[in-house]
Amino acid sequence: MPTASTTEPEARGRIYGNGPVGVVDIGSNSVRLVVYERLARSPTPLFNEKVLAGLGEGMASSGRLSDASVDKALAALRRFAALARQIGVADLFVLATAATRDASNGGKFIARAREICGCDVTVLTGPDEAHYAALGVVDGFAEADGVAGDLGGGSLELTDVKGKKVGKGETFPLGGLRLRDDSGGDIKVARKIARELLEKSGILPKLEGRTFYAIGGTWRSIARLHMRQTGYPLHVMHGYTLEAERSRDFLKSLYRGPIASVDSIEVVSKQRTPLLPYGALVLSELLRVGKPKNLVISALGLREGFLYSQLPEEEQAKDPLIAAARELALLRARSPLHSEELIPWTGAAMAALDIEETAEEARLRTASCLLADIGWRAHPDYRGEQSLNIIAHAAFVGVDHPGRAYIGLSVFYRHSGLSDDELGPGLREIVPTRYRERARALAAIFRVAYLVSASMPGVMPRTSLRRADSELQLVLPPDLGDLAGGRLETRLKQLAALAGLESRIVVEE
Repeated sequence: MPTASTTEPEARGRIYGNGPVGVVDIGSNSVRLVVYERLARSPTPLFNEKVLAGLGEGMASSGRLSDASVDKALAALRRFAALARQIGVADLFVLATAATRDASNGGKFIARAREICGCDVTVLTGPDEAHYAALGVVDGFAEADGVAGDLGGGSLELTDVKGKKVGKGETFPLGGLRLRDDSGGDIKVARKIARELLEKSGILPKLEGRTFYAIGGTWRSIARLHMRQTGYPLHVMHGYTLEAERSRDFLKSLYRGPIASVDSIEVVSKQRTPLLPYGALVLSELLRVGKPKNLVISALGLREGFLYSQLPEEEQAKDPLIAAARELALLRARSPLHSEELIPWTGAAMAALDIEETAEEARLRTASCLLADIGWRAHPDYRGEQSLNIIAHAAFVGVDHPGRAYIGLSVFYRHSGLSDDELGPGLREIVPTRYRERARALAAIFRVAYLVSASMPGVMPRTSLRRADSELQLVLPPDLGDLAGGRLETRLKQLAALAGLESRIVVEE
């Protein structure tokens, strides 16, 4: 009897590169392992697990890591090291933050961690934490402009960010565990501590009218709670935006009354709930002092910033959204080359229709072209719905929620038709009318293009859409003239009608 083979073909759902890369983040509250598919401009998590070890709990009074927390953290590290070996991690980076550098027995803990992980453990300084957290924002947003704030269990780091420029950071002892210990669990005392420290910041006065990028598990939990209370339709944390001034009352509700009685508090893990009031009051004071226009949640922080720092400059210069879209096209499209060919073709088509695009809209159209064919394996009746679901909830960065909706709708309309009859109300609530109109126009262009090319490369560059007076013309070379037919004519007519034009297929050299 043959035995089962332990080998298998290389998984085509992955891009291997130089192999998986892992980061172990030893924080004051949690110890986490994240393994990424490979070192890339838009890193994709392959495995993610955390343990809330509470290393920093009680340290403000004792000055040391508690034995119970150390045991829990080391047990987590043993599991994480085994998982890294099992996954075949090519490079493992172990980073330790506030609790371990401040504790009297931190050196002993680090030595044991180094032995368990079988690699060096980098103990980050406060400025290091601020720098890498800010690089996480650079990694995750196309053109960041504001202040990155990373709230951990032991400390808060603030750093000014503009484009790819990262300023010198500040560190404050305002992490959830640290603030709870320093205040003796008294919220009024905690607020006084936070207020006095943040008013001394040299960075927050530069935040007025700009964006505050919030990093850290406690602030993500606050955002998740806000999503639930407001019925927000897109459950994607990265890029979730709140108007800063209007969020103040919500934050007050989290630290002024019993946290257990807050509406929808069940969406926050029971382990995180006790620190929620401290995270809320720090954020409230930060918004009061800094006066930003918007508060934006960043799912990327220290870990991703550290990996970004390991990339060569040419990789760092890439657009994170376009890089991620190209990867997904490579994994899912019938022809990634055809997807690339659509980019200039649709741009010329938009011009022929007299549809103006901003630089950001052209960027979103580029991503749409790359993702337009990712649903081809689905049942034809569900290609639009499945594509929309993938795009709306993908681990993309470098795109805000309205932009994500634009891309998803353009591919949805491509498959499901140009009406909204099959579209639920959710995304329509967050996408501007201008984006929805352009998504529909782009979808109409796709519906013409795919009938011409059959998703095969090398065809679209030989054809074009042009405007001649009041007529939109699809120009085909003689050897492709037989592609003309009733269905293509109907699609072209539908596209031309969006611009109030007549339509005609022209065959010419």
